[in-house]
Amino acid sequence: MKRTYQALSIVAPAGQWISEGKKILEIRSWRPESLPLKDLLIVENKNYLIQDQDEEIGRAVAIVDIESVHLWTENELALAAASYWEEGYWAWVISNVRPIEKFVEVTAKRKIYSIDVDLE
Repeated sequence: MKRTYQALSIVAPAGQWISEGKKILEIRSWRPESLPLKDLLIVENKNYLIQDQDEEIGRAVAIVDIESVHLWTENELALAAASYWEEGYWAWVISNVRPIEKFVEVTAKRKIYSIDVDLE
């Protein structure tokens, strides 16, 4: 049965790292409009989506909660599974990770977007 989720696209392999608990901070240049974000669907895709209209096919890898967002600090590099640090970015704290074992293709878009998907 399809359900509507708020979704966030993340370039591979970072989505998989989130589903495995290896990445507990998602780093973005922007903050969500409101918190908490409960049952946020993580969609892993292959390419960075640069323009607002950019889309591609990705796959659902996890459902998570984002309880808080704070300015990213240099000592959080490993928590974000990042290769470098840059000032002025936001760290989204990932919690309550529920990996999706079934392979489900879904649309990947920019920012937070709504998607109808059957994960059963």
